[in-house]
Amino acid sequence: MNPELLSRLQFALTASFHFIYPPISMGLGLLLVVIGIIYLRTGDPKWRQISFFWVKVYALVFAMGVATGIVQEFEFGTNWADYSRFVGNIFGSLLAAEGIFAFFLEGGFLGLMLFGGNRLGPRMWFLATFLVVFGAHFSALWIIMANSWMQTPAGYALQQTGGGVIAVMTSFKEVVFTPSFIPRIMHTWVASWMVGASLMLSVSAWYLLKNKNVDMAKAGIKVALPFFVVFSVLQLTAFGASQAVEVTNYQPVKLAAMEGLWNDEACAPMYLVGWVNVAAQSTTGIKIPCLLSLLAYQNPRAVVTGLNSFPSETWSPINLVFQVYHLMINLGGLFIAIGLLGVLYYFWGRRLWTARWVLWIFVVSIFLTELATMSGWWTAEFGRQPWIVWNLLRTSDAVSPLLQGFQVGASVLMFVVLYAILFILFLYLLNEKIQHGPDPIADETAVSSLPDTFKEIFRRRARA
Repeated sequence: MNPELLSRLQFALTASFHFIYPPISMGLGLLLVVIGIIYLRTGDPKWRQISFFWVKVYALVFAMGVATGIVQEFEFGTNWADYSRFVGNIFGSLLAAEGIFAFFLEGGFLGLMLFGGNRLGPRMWFLATFLVVFGAHFSALWIIMANSWMQTPAGYALQQTGGGVIAVMTSFKEVVFTPSFIPRIMHTWVASWMVGASLMLSVSAWYLLKNKNVDMAKAGIKVALPFFVVFSVLQLTAFGASQAVEVTNYQPVKLAAMEGLWNDEACAPMYLVGWVNVAAQSTTGIKIPCLLSLLAYQNPRAVVTGLNSFPSETWSPINLVFQVYHLMINLGGLFIAIGLLGVLYYFWGRRLWTARWVLWIFVVSIFLTELATMSGWWTAEFGRQPWIVWNLLRTSDAVSPLLQGFQVGASVLMFVVLYAILFILFLYLLNEKIQHGPDPIADETAVSSLPDTFKEIFRRRARA
């Protein structure tokens, strides 16, 4: 058993499984902030009830994200010791900053958010919710910053030590603002907001289909649908385009793999779907002429560099990168269509509430947005191969030198079993919360047993 191949497989498994949860945390968190603002402005207890329900879902997702994320930090030491030695001065400081500044903020206010709903006033509870959500986004900022440095390293110098060559930080500003960082963090945030909006759309549409919690379901769609539409358009037209420019400028061999482009070509086409035959060096499928040149260089006649202009040992797994990339962008186009369809049916005599086929599309939208987000991550990471740090350190040179194949094989098997159990448990608990629906608000329940005069007093104080 090859320890390098098994270590790649293990990290791909654990990172992919972990990546299911942070986008939900950030996206659902943003909508919790929006719902909190609506409640503070209107005083309508319905919005507080909706907040309590979604906070329970957020807690479940947060727990899964933390449990699966910690594993990867241990893998850097156990499976990728040479990588950790090479980048420790830079990568380690960014991960430490994420833990100190972001995770402590997020975790510190999480208890107030989860258990303070009936104990804190509406404004203090909203503040706790906002700080937890801000912490989740701040945490993602540091993680993407570290990963972006691996894609486009800057602000470093190579230094010879007794253990070999290492990368040492020379400019914190250049490390932070490495060329790929801003496009990647915006792309990640917007993708996460879409995932959160699709989750709220999915659950709300399911309630309408089952004729349960109808008022909550309609309110959820009214909040989530505008965000889903706006973010889906921005993702494909603005932030996706900025990513294409960044890859063109700094990782042209990745761009060629993403589009299966073998030779330098002016007016280079962009494929909608296709297949790459690596042995024959050919790509077939449905394509749009000149679109790749236009997106990459804002010039339809520009020459795009093909794979044969680079050494073959620097090529990534071309067909895999091609397929996951096109899955991502095709789903991005589908999301715009889904969003506009929902808007059409909403304004068309409110037919959205009874159009079952549209509601079923909303129900499955969460699985599609998660698939698109995962495809984007795979495009970035598999497209970087064979480099673990672009043009500085190959993945084959980053694995722990004393690692044995049977050790990694056993741990891979353990993770497969453990994560399968965790995922089944997650789906079971999530389904239980959705089936149960929102709980009645305690204050409202108490008010219902009082005389009418006292009811009015309680309602006024709640609104205050």
